[in-house]
Amino acid sequence: MLTERENEILKIIVQEYSDTAVPVSSGSLMIKYNLPYSSATLRGEMAKLEEMEYLTQPHISAGRIPSDKGYRYFIDNLIVREKSDLEYQKRLELELLMLKTKNARLERTTAKLLSSMSNCLAISGIVDKKEFFDFGMHNLLEDPEFSDQNELSKLAMALDVIDENLDEVLKEVKEGETKIFVGEENPIQGVENYSMIISPYKRDDGERGLLAIIGPKRMKYDRNRELIDLMKRMLGGQKYLLILPLMGLFPNTFSTPIF
Repeated sequence: MLTERENEILKIIVQEYSDTAVPVSSGSLMIKYNLPYSSATLRGEMAKLEEMEYLTQPHISAGRIPSDKGYRYFIDNLIVREKSDLEYQKRLELELLMLKTKNARLERTTAKLLSSMSNCLAISGIVDKKEFFDFGMHNLLEDPEFSDQNELSKLAMALDVIDENLDEVLKEVKEGETKIFVGEENPIQGVENYSMIISPYKRDDGERGLLAIIGPKRMKYDRNRELIDLMKRMLGGQKYLLILPLMGLFPNTFSTPIF
């Protein structure tokens, strides 16, 4: 385990890089976060985190970014799981209730909803039928770290055979579990430079469903994991908090149309 100070610095670097996609320097941390450490102490701690392979430096003159190991440590030790607020749940439940009411292309529209809320690529489907839908490749095209077209081509090829790929993934994920794969941990070939959050679940009709998010390694892990957990609970048949009078409260919930 890292020291308390190392934990603090690593957590800030992960969050800062997640927000900006810009390598983080000791100087920028000193200015923005008003940390109670000298510049020399901060540089030394960042150098130590790099030596322990929690951080990496993409270029000699650049700041540092989290490594796969750094992200894994952050996910396992530094994320504080917070329950989403009631309004957020109501907004999501309203959208899912509308989808169920229309009862048309539920898996496809669920993928679109998940993508619009996570700003990542989303997958939704029925495991038993090997019927999966993905949506949100455009979200990845907008991420600065994916300017390499070869990387996106590899991901597109992986999605072309997603039913076969997910068979391998599901061997490593228990039903009801929400599991995060970071970078090289990904069992899907072609997704090694991305992170994936995936969760199989039992639908309210008895079928085995699946939800997944694929995005940059700097994605918002806490928010996206909570999003998937909320959606699978609702799709799995748990009672909605909403009642009909609430139907008119959020007429324009999301900027991305899902139908």
